Amino acid sequence: MRREHSQRGGAMVAAVVLLLPFLFPTLFTPFTHALPSLLSEWNAPKPRHSRLLKGALQRETSDEQLSELWAPLSNQGWKPCTRSDIITSSALTEKSQGYIQVFLDGGLNQQRMGICDAVALAKILNATLIIPYLEVNPVWQDSSTFEDIFDVDHFIEALKDEISIVKEVPGEYFWSTREYYATAIRATRVKTAPVHASANWYLDNVLPVLESYGIAAIAPFSHRLAFDNMPKEIQRLRCKVNFQALVYVPHIRALGDALVSRLRYPSSRVDTTNYLKKVGDSNEKRGAGKFVVLHLRFDKDMAAHSACDFGGGKAEKLALAKYRQVIWQGRVLNSQFTDEELRSQGRCPLTPEEIGLLLAALGFDNTTRLYLASHKVYGGEARISALRSLFPLMEDKKSLASSEERAQIKGKASLLAAVDHYVSIHSDIFVSASPGNMHNAVVGHRTYRNTKTIRPNMALLGQLFLNKSLDWAEFEKAVVEGHKSRQGMLRLRKSEQSIYTYPAPDCMCNAS
Repeated sequence: MRREHSQRGGAMVAAVVLLLPFLFPTLFTPFTHALPSLLSEWNAPKPRHSRLLKGALQRETSDEQLSELWAPLSNQGWKPCTRSDIITSSALTEKSQGYIQVFLDGGLNQQRMGICDAVALAKILNATLIIPYLEVNPVWQDSSTFEDIFDVDHFIEALKDEISIVKEVPGEYFWSTREYYATAIRATRVKTAPVHASANWYLDNVLPVLESYGIAAIAPFSHRLAFDNMPKEIQRLRCKVNFQALVYVPHIRALGDALVSRLRYPSSRVDTTNYLKKVGDSNEKRGAGKFVVLHLRFDKDMAAHSACDFGGGKAEKLALAKYRQVIWQGRVLNSQFTDEELRSQGRCPLTPEEIGLLLAALGFDNTTRLYLASHKVYGGEARISALRSLFPLMEDKKSLASSEERAQIKGKASLLAAVDHYVSIHSDIFVSASPGNMHNAVVGHRTYRNTKTIRPNMALLGQLFLNKSLDWAEFEKAVVEGHKSRQGMLRLRKSEQSIYTYPAPDCMCNAS
């Protein structure tokens, strides 16, 4: 009797403890970052597309289909410009107008774009660039600096004929720090730069600051330089920074090369040095020695921000709503659209199960080597189980590299992202589950190199997944038809589009 009473009492206490974060949310704010993932693992969702999943698991792909799938892209009429084309025509002048500082927020790939823009701005203003300051991301809490991620000596050397660059703030301006600008309004800080500002805006508003004080600090700066109506030499310079000057530090490149080698030649994991694998024509056609990178953008931020339903029940919906409130303080509200409306508009990120069904429908079989480029997946292993059942040879950084090899990047979101970016641009095929900065950065590099990238048709897939009456053959046919023109076909940049996502024609030359 006492034991039963004790068990009941323990159960009641446990229930009260679990409800405390919801009854008194302000007391538990420091712990709410972990709450959504925790709840989603308690309520691990079952596959939402069991009928399609069963058909995908029984699929058979012909040699002819696989050969076409793995075939490299043909010449599309564009190629990277020669070295002489990329070097700008305006030589570096001897006298600098002063020093430019920029403070860059966001994740790694947003900061990459900001660095390229900073170099272009220094050229426009004839100023000396101080190595950009990378802000600490409020979500990932990574304090990695420019020097921790990029080879700073290579960066300076590659651009020495374009602009002057210094590693640190000169002694006479020692006071010009992030802390200095955070405490009061300062005459040397420019914080009114509009999004996609023109070159003339900077000449009118920043150059006078340089001439008066010798230094100008611009914050915020991300997305603050226009892509249109720029001189050709400035556009080419931005491309030179992105594709030539921004090289990762040696230990990131070494780890990236090791991962690529182990993906191509699995039996060479113990010793990847001087290893040469010979494969027959049949194996080559089926993708032997080749691999796909899947950028699975399905972290808790993405899931919460989308306001979509991912099948985790009421507990998951409550956890995601709570997370939205805590992280974005009411700036991101619950969607006014239903889940069906969001999905039919292509506004919901693809789940691991859904991206797996897409790849299977396109013809990738269970012998495909798949590299998962992703931060922590929302829901953990339970979310990935369906994808793993379709692609049992799926790998990631942890499965391919030892803890000792990963020691220098452990817990550092920017360095982890850098390794994934490096592997992504060296893969045979790249596919991203949802658009975003990582997708845009990798697509730009792969366009520049003319390598295959699959762009999911989000609206089509959303509508297909809503149709529960579809069988596998119907789904497969619709997917193949809907992605014929979305497998690496070069697209020229349109007005207001990013030069870093669409490098042609600004960064590329006619191949004929």
